[in-house]
Amino acid sequence: MDKPTDPIAISALQHWCYCPRQCALIHQEQAFADNIHTARGNAVHRLVDLPGDAMKAGIKIERALPLWSERLGLIGRADLVEVHPDGTRFPVEFKYGRKRRALHDDLQLAAQALCLEEMLGRPVPRGAIYHASSHRRREVDIDTQLRDQVAATAAAIRAMLASERLPAPANDARCPACSLIEICQPALVADYTIRTAQLGDLFDTDDQP
Repeated sequence: MDKPTDPIAISALQHWCYCPRQCALIHQEQAFADNIHTARGNAVHRLVDLPGDAMKAGIKIERALPLWSERLGLIGRADLVEVHPDGTRFPVEFKYGRKRRALHDDLQLAAQALCLEEMLGRPVPRGAIYHASSHRRREVDIDTQLRDQVAATAAAIRAMLASERLPAPANDARCPACSLIEICQPALVADYTIRTAQLGDLFDTDDQP
């Protein structure tokens, strides 16, 4: 099988899992806008945006570590990677908000783990999401299912980028919190799609029994 050529940003996996149209607007159309949620997220990431390392309780802490995977065609960076005394790497992704499970966050963390495995040639079985509002971390097993989802999501994003077509809007409870809502116009686009389908039915000349 041919290796992917154009690398995909690791963050695109999170965007796709949350909403494929959001992913396309950001990574295909290069469109972005801030709102209160993205501003808070940016504030949290400033804690780990500056590359560097430190020692804490015998564990080396690496910040803003560049990552890549030639096998999956991914590129990005880890907010923080702990290097334990036995050499085990433990990626930690920083998120604004309280402790909660979210597949799109887990997928991004798993992609970081797979990149580390390929770069270092050793397993990365676990990582964590650090939730800044509650100052708590949630550990995540990088299991087979999550690994398969990373590969499948990367392939889906690559196919979307190759098609140069925007996915349909979600037009659901996710939309009000999305910073791209004014660019996406989910209600307007969804309404247009429905009306187009209805108009098509008006001119259906197939004989009905």
